[in-house]
Amino acid sequence: MSPESTAALKPPARPIAFAAPLLGEEEFAASDAVLRSGWIASGPNVIALENELSAYFGGRPTRVLTSETAALEVALQLLGIGAGDEVLIGAQTFFSSGNMVEKVGARAVFVDVDLKSRNIDLADAARRLTPRTKAIIPTHYAGLACDMDALYAFAKQHKLRVIEDAALAVGSSWRGKAIGSFGDIALFSFHPNKNITTIEGGALVCNDVADAKRVEVLRFHGISRLPDQTRDVDFPGGKFNLPDVNAAIGRAQLKKLDRFSAHRRQLAHRYLSNLREVLSDDLLPHAGHAGDEAGHSWNLFAIRLPLDRMTFTRPQVMDAMKVRQVATSVSYESPHLTSLFRKQGWKAGDLPNTELIADTTLTLPLHAGLTEGDVDYVCVALADVLKEGGLQ
Repeated sequence: MSPESTAALKPPARPIAFAAPLLGEEEFAASDAVLRSGWIASGPNVIALENELSAYFGGRPTRVLTSETAALEVALQLLGIGAGDEVLIGAQTFFSSGNMVEKVGARAVFVDVDLKSRNIDLADAARRLTPRTKAIIPTHYAGLACDMDALYAFAKQHKLRVIEDAALAVGSSWRGKAIGSFGDIALFSFHPNKNITTIEGGALVCNDVADAKRVEVLRFHGISRLPDQTRDVDFPGGKFNLPDVNAAIGRAQLKKLDRFSAHRRQLAHRYLSNLREVLSDDLLPHAGHAGDEAGHSWNLFAIRLPLDRMTFTRPQVMDAMKVRQVATSVSYESPHLTSLFRKQGWKAGDLPNTELIADTTLTLPLHAGLTEGDVDYVCVALADVLKEGGLQ
């Protein structure tokens, strides 16, 4: 990314979005067919999507819901986690992880993360274990799989259930095996900023058909059918059933997942190549596990800003990028320092790596509709802003 190679780059014809779904004629036709069918609530496309996802995840029973947040609430209920229980949570995650644990009446215990991978630090998790700890929620940050061997050895040693927050990891793998195709419970998001979308939606992958049947009850009011075809409720379930039109879009998107993931990897590697001339390696995201780089599905590309060597603040950097028609975001803030958890005694300094990441992270655009030229422009824009902001 030398001055000679970047001088010819022109500003983009349109603002570069931070994230955007890539929809085509297949999705338009699929949604149109559902709307014309007259069956737009949960129906045959939901069943078909669940079967297709199950096949992708190695035959494991899979159920779709209105969001990954809903899937997490249902997973906690499925495991019977509630009042008096504690759940370990990797702290570089979206707010929903702590929120849902608290919502079911349990206590969210945040765990610090590795500074480079941003995935859960199992040594810190061990320090936070108590007799009340029932489960662990690791996040596969940005699509980079946690060390699954170490994670499941830890869970087995301490008799914990695992709920994998794989919201960012559809298309990711560990040692050639798709995330979700093995292990305990895995949750996925199909929000528009994920690698594939159902507009809004999520999935819960579980271990057996009995659990899947229970998920069906928990996602629809807690209703079960009696032999005489009347209905009964044995648990105050929510309503998280996915509409058929969403499922039809998801089916079309799932066929494109491998292509989308390969393109994201290509873009991420271009980012890394360009930005190594501007930022030190410790400020760049983890490139993937050695020998298994193709397992990283790259939902996010989040750098850390060298703010200690700049006159600009992060908001000033973001504003300056916006002026250059580049949208950026923050992935993620420290959940333990939100108002909700400060009330419970969490304070600055409790999770130093998480807090350093939260204070310095900047997420750059990365989505299937992005081009290599877009990435080059973003990198040039960032280099200009960093220089403008006083970085030598």
